[in-house]
Amino acid sequence: MAKSNKPIVWGLFAAGGTLTAFFLPALIVLTLLAALGYVPDLLAYENMRAFAEHWFGKLVLFVIVSLSLWHAAHRLRITLHDFGFRSDTLIASAVYLVAALGTIAAIVYLLRI
Repeated sequence: MAKSNKPIVWGLFAAGGTLTAFFLPALIVLTLLAALGYVPDLLAYENMRAFAEHWFGKLVLFVIVSLSLWHAAHRLRITLHDFGFRSDTLIASAVYLVAALGTIAAIVYLLRI
């Protein structure tokens, strides 16, 4: 039986989808509150900076950003296939390359904080 990369891709897709489903509604509410001029003390710049500077905060941010990127990449690949784009190897390479570059960029930026 030939080896496949599907378990890796599906695992990242499922984990990213789960995290996105949990965090996206909260991010929408917080963004709306900030747009209306109400910024809770928890979201003050100093608090967010302190969270991002701590190793656990960096880990949390990395996991959320990277898994969301991999989820979006796989979702885009499947959507393009449904729209009739049949060059799956090219599309998969492109979307997963963007997800990998985004993951690397997240590592670089989080380490710089």
